[in-house]
Formats: sequence, structure tokens, C-alpha cells
Amino acid sequence: MSDTVGTAPFKRFVALGDSFVEGVGDVEARCPNGVRGWADRVAEVMARADPEFRYANLAVRGRLMSSIVSEQVVPAVAMQPDLVAISAGAGDLLRPAADIDTLIEDYDAAIGRLQDSGARVVTFTAHDTGGKSVFGALRGRFAVYNELLREVVERRNLTLVDFWRMRVFRERAMWEFDRMHMSTAGHVYMAIEVLDALGIEHDLVPVKVGPPQPISPSERRRDSRQWTVEHAMPWVGRRLRGVSTGDTIAPRYPELTALTPST
Repeated sequence: MSDTVGTAPFKRFVALGDSFVEGVGDVEARCPNGVRGWADRVAEVMARADPEFRYANLAVRGRLMSSIVSEQVVPAVAMQPDLVAISAGAGDLLRPAADIDTLIEDYDAAIGRLQDSGARVVTFTAHDTGGKSVFGALRGRFAVYNELLREVVERRNLTLVDFWRMRVFRERAMWEFDRMHMSTAGHVYMAIEVLDALGIEHDLVPVKVGPPQPISPSERRRDSRQWTVEHAMPWVGRRLRGVSTGDTIAPRYPELTALTPST
């Protein structure tokens, strides 16, 4: 990777949210929590452009809207960031009892507090679940959430990264086997989208993935059984027990940190 990038206009970048922001799916043993993610990749670009740049990532996998608002917003504001990226609500939408209007109201209030700190705020629509057999039935809930979020974006003049409209995420290679978290290729693509939305020059390029390989009906059934045993059943079990994979996880960069950019 080249060391030549454009000058980044931000000094302090704080990322908030759940597994999407933490970086789950982009496995990297050298990084905190064993993942890297799109937010790290965005921060690394800015760190190469400015040795005084600092980055914090408060996101924790499994966090719902209420926890993100109560646990992450106040520490983020205290860091006096000039750039904040936040994504919240996707986990709540998987729960039928979640009230979408209340989610948006809470999100709007949290974003307002971040904006009042003087930060430019980047947020994301939820991705389109229409092509996923397991989560396709939730597509309407995600669409309603996105429409209400777009109203917040327009009223507050936020920077929106429109995950819903990224057709490339219909490709299997953009997702991990668990079907819920982006793969490394997905995280790289998302980093590019964020940098482009901010108007920051960079040299990131999408990860090359080969064409989809044909899969026989027997292989599809085998993969489905494996996914059910390794991911679906444990997820249901955690919901029934009221626990989360993030219960024992700490934020990856809880304080503003000077990054050593990866290659």
C-alpha cells in the first residue's frame, strides 16, 4: 500500500456502534479483539496523512441502541472529536418487539448530542436483507427504519453512507459464513465508501473476489446445516438466555490513539 494520500481534514475520529463498527468479520490477530474493520481502515488512511491524528473505537458487538446511547455517546463527546461515525439499531430490528419510531427518536437525540460537540457525523442506513433467505422477512422493518433515518439525515445535514443501496453486498463474498457480518472484502469496500463520502483522497481498492462458484443442492444443504448448528442455534440460545457475544468484550480503542497504519 502506498504512503501517499491526501491531507485529511480531521484530527480526532471516534467510531460508535455494534459489531458492524467494531469490525467483526475482518479477522486480524494483531488488532484489539482480533478484528480490524472498515473504521480502522478509514482511520489508517487519515493517520498516514497526519501524524497528529487520533482514533477511538467504542463499538462493541451485540450492543443494542439503548446500550450504544447510554455507554458510548458521553465518552465520545468527552473526547471532543471532529469526526464521528455511528451505526445503531440493526440488532434491535431483529427483535419483533422493537418499536422503530422509538429507536429513531433515541438515535436522533444521540446524534444531536454528537453534533452539538462540534463533530461531523457519519451514519449508515441498514443493509438490504431482501436477498437473504433467513433475514428476508425483515426487509420491511429495515426499509421503514431507513426511511425514518433519512429524515434525520436531511434535517441534521448528516453524512450518509447508504448501505441499503450498495448492490455489491448481494454477493456472497462480501459476507462471512455467519451471514450477518461483513467479510474482509466487505469491510474494505465499506471503508472506501466512507472515505469517498467524506471527500478524503485514498488509495484503497476493493478486494478482488472471484465469480460465484456453482454449488450443488447437496452442498447447499450441508452449508445450511452447518450454519444452523454453528450460528443460528447459538444466536437463538443467547436471545433466550438474555446474553450477548459482547458481554465480555471491551471497546477496541477506548481512548484516542495514535495508530500505526497496517499494510
